[in-house]
Amino acid sequence: MDSPDDRAILDTLREIRDGQREMLALMAAQHARAEEQVQKSRDSVAESVALQKLALRRQRTVTWLALPAILLCIAAIAYLVLRYF
Repeated sequence: MDSPDDRAILDTLREIRDGQREMLALMAAQHARAEEQVQKSRDSVAESVALQKLALRRQRTVTWLALPAILLCIAAIAYLVLRYF
């Protein structure tokens, strides 16, 4: 059982096993990096949604403040036009 061919086969099988272990370690590291990227992407999306909601609230506030002022200006212009023409 200790013939040179058996030893060569055993060495080849050990190299294959070591190679597979290295590949599994690389795949685990790649999977961890992918999970990290997914988490960063989720965080970015959540931040983007929060900023969009904030922008919409600010837009509504500005609209509610500016609309009466604009209507008041239009009414004043209409009054001046009707009064002097």
